[in-house]
Amino acid sequence: METTQKKVKKNQGFQGINSAWVVILVCLVIAVCVYHFILGNPSNFVNNDLNNRPIDGNMLGTIYKGGPIVPIIHTLLFTVIALSIERYFALKTAFGKGPLVKFVVNIKNALEKGDINGAKQVCDKQQGSVANVVIATLQTYKEVEGNADLAKDQKQLAIQKSLDEATALELPMMSQNLPIIATITTLGTLMGLCGTVIGMIRSFAALASGGSGDSMALSQGISEALINTAFGIITAALAVVSYNYYTNKIDKLTYSLDEVGFSIVQTFAATHEK
Repeated sequence: METTQKKVKKNQGFQGINSAWVVILVCLVIAVCVYHFILGNPSNFVNNDLNNRPIDGNMLGTIYKGGPIVPIIHTLLFTVIALSIERYFALKTAFGKGPLVKFVVNIKNALEKGDINGAKQVCDKQQGSVANVVIATLQTYKEVEGNADLAKDQKQLAIQKSLDEATALELPMMSQNLPIIATITTLGTLMGLCGTVIGMIRSFAALASGGSGDSMALSQGISEALINTAFGIITAALAVVSYNYYTNKIDKLTYSLDEVGFSIVQTFAATHEK
């Protein structure tokens, strides 16, 4: 176990951000600053007064009128963007320096020739999570190969166990922070709808107090409320795309791990009688 862990940690590189709550907090601060200092800039409103309607055609002022729910939705949007960028670099490290398909082919070719050292050199050149798992498995391969006290089945079991343990150490890093992005796919839409409902309530309240002829106030309030829906949908859509994209990349990486691991075990079984 100790050898496996050392080998797996050999080529780590960027492992991602462990505490996503820090990212969310930073995004919240940025969203609040954007809301107050950019969207809420007095120059966006008639007579430089925040209590007046936004200047015609000024979208920043219209977004600001969406109310306190706006920075919350923007926090979710900024969080999706930040964690998507974080996952991009983390998975780029996990995949290694070269094409994963070519790496798997090179490992298979080395194993078919019985060149374990050559396979290790391929891993050292590739780096990344797959390479780390293969190195740990090959290390166990060499250790059990020279152990006369173990039967063939026990040796194969030890190699498979080493593969499983090394994979278990790498997989959490790959999927880290993806559950938060998955949560935002629903939360973004709900926050957008919440902002819309609040905006509509305010709009009809203003209409009721202003009389039946105040259609301008009603239309202005509706447009402000729908801004929240638009940002909520954009946030949810971006989160869905990001989550599915990175989940698919992790599936490809996991498939490569299974393929290489199966090749190592089968190579041992084919080249050793006992």
